[in-house]
Amino acid sequence: MHHTGGSGWQITTDTSGPLMIALFVRDAAGLDGAGHPALSHAAPKIHHADHSHLTSDVGGLSALKTEWEAWWEQLLKAHPQTSPELSPPDFGEFGNSPALQRVLQAHFGSALTWARERRSEYVRLEAERVASGSDQLLGDMVDDRLLEVGRGSRDFTLTIIELPLNEQRAWYLEPDKIIMSHNLMSAPELFRSYVQPVVDILV
Repeated sequence: MHHTGGSGWQITTDTSGPLMIALFVRDAAGLDGAGHPALSHAAPKIHHADHSHLTSDVGGLSALKTEWEAWWEQLLKAHPQTSPELSPPDFGEFGNSPALQRVLQAHFGSALTWARERRSEYVRLEAERVASGSDQLLGDMVDDRLLEVGRGSRDFTLTIIELPLNEQRAWYLEPDKIIMSHNLMSAPELFRSYVQPVVDILV
């Protein structure tokens, strides 16, 4: 987790284990385009498996998609907390989402391993940013905007959730969250093109 801040404002950059597990489940189940915003595929690519045998008697793929989207929305709202709790092996918190509950039971071990590997990569990435000074980019963007408007910043918080996605881009969730691919910051001009407009609105 990285914090950048000044008088009355703070930008937090971090990743999320629960959201990574949800991404794994989405891609493993082939729920392309599910959720808001509709994010690109995870990277590295997750092998897609047929889940009809698991979900056919509890609403099939359409029920799984609806249940997954409700879970995704909950996770985004609760971030950085985890809600609902992921409690293997039975995932009791998902009793009202039987299709999703079964898929979680089937894939949680693989999803957890995958998410842990991605988190380790993210920790290394953060250390590299600090070493190279590229972690200062967000503060520079706020400073540039303050010079432009000629006043102090309004009070704001912005949370940037970095996820292992195969498309180098960001998605803005009003009013104060951005989801972005974890490699976007390594392309400073592209990163700025997505994030500066949001900073401009908030500052």
